[in-house]
Amino acid sequence: QVQLVESGGGLVQAGGSLRLSCAFSGSIFRIFVMAWYRQAPGKQREMVARIPVGGSTNYADSVKGRFTISRDNAKNTVYLQMNSLKPEDTAVYYCNARLTTDYWGQGTQVTVSS
Repeated sequence: QVQLVESGGGLVQAGGSLRLSCAFSGSIFRIFVMAWYRQAPGKQREMVARIPVGGSTNYADSVKGRFTISRDNAKNTVYLQMNSLKPEDTAVYYCNARLTTDYWGQGTQVTVSS
């Protein structure tokens, strides 16, 4: 059973940075496509960044140039480095793992104050 545990959220001022981590367990991490999603109050969950097993990463237009997704297959962990944060980045951030089905973490709150 795949388990995902996010950490690193918190409160930060606009222009600041945070790094989210997602620890993966229960299967073979390196074969999963990993992604970060977010959901703001009253809005649908949206994909923020995706990192496949091999190949190019993908980002939502709203975070390109500010966020970087990476993975460490030796540590079974995926990261999201968030720089130049804006109030509109405020949301619950979820880690996602996909192979033949989707697995989700419990989410971590990111709040950016103006």
